[in-house]
Amino acid sequence: MATLFAFATAATASDEALHAELALLATKRIYFAHQSVGANILQGVAELARGAGVPLRIVEAPRATAVDAGTFGHFYVPENGAPLEKLANFEAALGAGSGVDIALIKFCYVDIDAGTDAAALFTRYQATIAKLRAQNPNTVFVHATLPLTTAQTGPKALAKRLLGRTPYGTIENVRREQYNALMRRAYAGREPLFDLARLESLAPDGSAVSVAWDGSIAPAMAGAYTDDGGHLNARGRELAARELIRVLAAAARPLQKIDGFATRVRMSR
Repeated sequence: MATLFAFATAATASDEALHAELALLATKRIYFAHQSVGANILQGVAELARGAGVPLRIVEAPRATAVDAGTFGHFYVPENGAPLEKLANFEAALGAGSGVDIALIKFCYVDIDAGTDAAALFTRYQATIAKLRAQNPNTVFVHATLPLTTAQTGPKALAKRLLGRTPYGTIENVRREQYNALMRRAYAGREPLFDLARLESLAPDGSAVSVAWDGSIAPAMAGAYTDDGGHLNARGRELAARELIRVLAAAARPLQKIDGFATRVRMSR
């Protein structure tokens, strides 16, 4: 009985925290650049908001200036498989003096493949964010790790190994982890970080899913969160949406009212 009471109390506290976080986000201007996995996550955000009874306004907006107060704006940043192009399009869409409270861009798993120079991509990401931050000094930028895929298994994977080839999701996830490790090293504990890759690689029982290649071990997506090896299913999108809401709410809190005035509380850089 005590265990059931403790579980119910924890669940109630979690629901109350989620409601408070969503209510806070419903007062902010948010701009999120993404593609299909981001759409999965936004579907989860909308479902959680409905369940919590919070009227969160989610609107597609090709430009950040179109995002009104109390709006979660988003757009499908082109093109998949061209991360440098995505950064340029995000920069153009956000612009200078956008007025949004929070902004973020999330790459897709297809933006990094076996031949990607993860370090060069991260350098370009940092340069883009630095430029946008200078142009939008009142905007909090949230960083996001790159999503993963499951590793290919079964007869096809075995056949590839016998032919001396590497199953899909092995080298690719190693490259994604190289990028994500740079992201964590630069921002974890210093600036808001939505670590989607970490969530995806932890199975529901808490065990870590990984792949190994050429002496490297890297996280891979847990099969429980996807039906096609990359996009998020209902279970996966709820998990990711809850974490995104938590991270965005934490990022929104630096803008506080002190003695009736809105004051930006500086975050470490």
